[in-house]
Amino acid sequence: MTDLPEHISIWAELCDVDHELRHVDVAGVRTRVLRAGTGPDLVLLHGTGGHLEAYARDIAGLAEDFTVTAYDMVGHGWSDLPDRPYTVDVLSEHLVGLLDALDVGVAHLSGESLGGWVTAWTAAHHPERVDRLVLNTPGNIANKPEVMARLSASTRAAVRDPSDATVRRRVEFLFHHTEMVTDELVNLRRAVYGRPGFATAIENTLVLQDPAVRKDFAWEPGWVGKVVAPTLLLWTDHDPTGGLDEAQLLLDWLPDARLHVIEDAGHWPQWEKPQQYLEVHREFLLGPR
Repeated sequence: MTDLPEHISIWAELCDVDHELRHVDVAGVRTRVLRAGTGPDLVLLHGTGGHLEAYARDIAGLAEDFTVTAYDMVGHGWSDLPDRPYTVDVLSEHLVGLLDALDVGVAHLSGESLGGWVTAWTAAHHPERVDRLVLNTPGNIANKPEVMARLSASTRAAVRDPSDATVRRRVEFLFHHTEMVTDELVNLRRAVYGRPGFATAIENTLVLQDPAVRKDFAWEPGWVGKVVAPTLLLWTDHDPTGGLDEAQLLLDWLPDARLHVIEDAGHWPQWEKPQQYLEVHREFLLGPR
């Protein structure tokens, strides 16, 4: 059948891959987790307002070489939504707690957008838990107010009115090729954004777009320089949240970092360019130090 699209659904991607989807208790937070594969542990973190399906096109490929864990961060997806600010330290402690709950001592971490911020913070403050680190379009390293305002406005609009049109606009923000946004992806977001309590949860996430709160966690050489794990900066040429000038900041601050740019992609290279995303992960995570 040659008329099928490249991506049908996450379950089509995983149809021939042994995997497990379950909820794990992490310090009282019911956390949705998908695991697949064998090999070194690799944990994937999504971005603001996201969920593990951000990696729908990658889990099967990564599972050929890694024990892959994708999960919904606290306050996101179908994990619990406790009413407290989800600052970077809170999200990092949730990640470390999940590693403990899964009996994972050391893991590779790959985080996209907010997930990249959380993985970098974890690598700086819990270096014994991180082997290698991938920062995938971590976004707004320079703390630009206009980027914060745009993200906050589009996210709030989609959560307040989780219609097809508003949520589709929010998802399209992540893509250079907006025609690649699927109905499945939009409807998953609509289901998440319509959850009882999610309007409060998103406000607890968007505190990180408040400059007064953000300053305690903002990217700066003091804490970033404590990241000893070898780090790959995975950038794109059409990321709406930060250009290559911001990648250069991290290259200057990180003790052991290299840059790879995926062309013709936006904020989600793992969806727009999955084969390149997989290849660069394999090369970096499995290659010599």
